[in-house]
Amino acid sequence: MKTAPLLGLAAATMLAGCSVGPKYQRPAPLAGTNALPSTFAEAGTNTAQWKAAEPSAHLPRGSWWTVFHDPELNRLEDLASASNQELAGAVARLDQARALVNVARSDLFPNINLSPSYNRERTSQNQASRTTANNNFNAFSVPLDATWEVDLWGRVRKVVDASRARFAASSDDLEALRLSIQAEVAINYFTYRSLEADYALLEQASKAFSRSLDLTKNRRAGGIASDLDVSQAETQLRVTEALLPDRALQRSKLRHAIATLTGQPASSFEITAGKETTPNPVLPLALPSELLERRPDIAAAERRMAAANAEVGVAQTAYYPRILFRGLAGFQSADIGTLFDWPSRFWAVGPTLELPLFNAGRNRARLQVQQFAYNEAVASYRDTVLRSFQEVEDQLAAQRYLGSQLEAEIAALTSARRTLEIAENRYKAGLVTYLEVASSQTAALDRERQVVRLRAEKLTASAGLAKALGGGWQAQETSRK
Repeated sequence: MKTAPLLGLAAATMLAGCSVGPKYQRPAPLAGTNALPSTFAEAGTNTAQWKAAEPSAHLPRGSWWTVFHDPELNRLEDLASASNQELAGAVARLDQARALVNVARSDLFPNINLSPSYNRERTSQNQASRTTANNNFNAFSVPLDATWEVDLWGRVRKVVDASRARFAASSDDLEALRLSIQAEVAINYFTYRSLEADYALLEQASKAFSRSLDLTKNRRAGGIASDLDVSQAETQLRVTEALLPDRALQRSKLRHAIATLTGQPASSFEITAGKETTPNPVLPLALPSELLERRPDIAAAERRMAAANAEVGVAQTAYYPRILFRGLAGFQSADIGTLFDWPSRFWAVGPTLELPLFNAGRNRARLQVQQFAYNEAVASYRDTVLRSFQEVEDQLAAQRYLGSQLEAEIAALTSARRTLEIAENRYKAGLVTYLEVASSQTAALDRERQVVRLRAEKLTASAGLAKALGGGWQAQETSRK
């Protein structure tokens, strides 16, 4: 007879290997019958084939921004990696997720507590079972209690699985944020350099227009030019000068934004002057699919699907009975002097069975909540994949068309400079009015500024492509050789 409880415990332990709930299988990345494209459409002659995706966001990304060969950009990126406060918050969230895994794992083991107590008590004089005349007495107790749930249906294990998946998602979220901040630093830096170059062009033009105004005034004094020529030269100068404060304001705002990204106070932050950034870094346009697979936001979305799937299993275990083993042992006495004597000992041990009989549909509703949450996670994962395709295609298109546009603008600038030279010679010869010179000067300045803008846009598109591909293509390419 005494062996019956032990046999029951053995049977329960054997059943502990059972598990209910859906087994996680990664859904197709695209809904319906849509298949992954074989190539990037905007990559031109790209012949790299796609393969079945496996999240690899954990792979090292490397310092992708070094392809621009800009020491100041390298310095800013290092500052952002070390001091950005948004990243520091993400690291703290990752630490929280790691601690929550340990919280979930603790339920796999017995929970043991020691709770000593002392009470001064009085019993009722009218109590029917009273056997002593002294109604006041002490009650000392040193109990040790333990509780352990037999994980029959894998409920605790699925909670642990969900916690681990969320921890992995938090790790990928950190990498996604890091990559986003790195790209934002690069884009703001390139734009800042573009504004610097634009400001310098406007300053040079203002000086040139000022000399032209002086020359026109001298020609007017000599009777060669008209008042209209002087007015046009002065208008051209003042319009150009009016653009300088706006460029300075935009440049200051970008410097302040970069200061915040790098974790520095905007009041004392400065960007070191340096040589011009490499305008055309060599980027592999024929990109293999594994670079896209390394996007951390896709990996994070996939891990959240796994967590949601585990939560469905947790909800399903609510339909099944739970067995908890509870034990209690310790010492009790009315006199502290005999508290730890052997006769003062007490103990109790035994299983508790919790069997769900009626809860007004609560378990069913909770299961539906988790199933709908899983469906939401699948939709979010597929949306992330679609958006990643869009971002890569957008940046590849920008690489192609901005390059073509920049070539055309450089040719237009060459032509505008030649036109200006001809107009200035004709004006000095008295063949045309200053209006033709002013128009040629404005056209040449516009083309100069447009070339500066397009070079910056091409650089920002390169940074955007690095972000869209998950960063670090250099390390990946090197490992293939």
